Amino acid sequence: MAVIRIVLQVISVLAVLIGLIWIGQGTGLFPYPASSFMINQTPWILRGAILAAIGVAALLFIRPRR
Repeated sequence: MAVIRIVLQVISVLAVLIGLIWIGQGTGLFPYPASSFMINQTPWILRGAILAAIGVAALLFIRPRR
């Protein structure tokens, strides 16, 4: 079970990071790469927020219980 928990934590952290990048590109704060179709496109703000929220929820769900 420990291996599964570690894999899920890595996937969850990646989801949060990718969500934050999508938010940054959607708002134009992270315009890289310059040819990206996501720059200044508001749908990517919502999609990034949803993905980041799912990642945070997963991290909270799989944290060790006390």
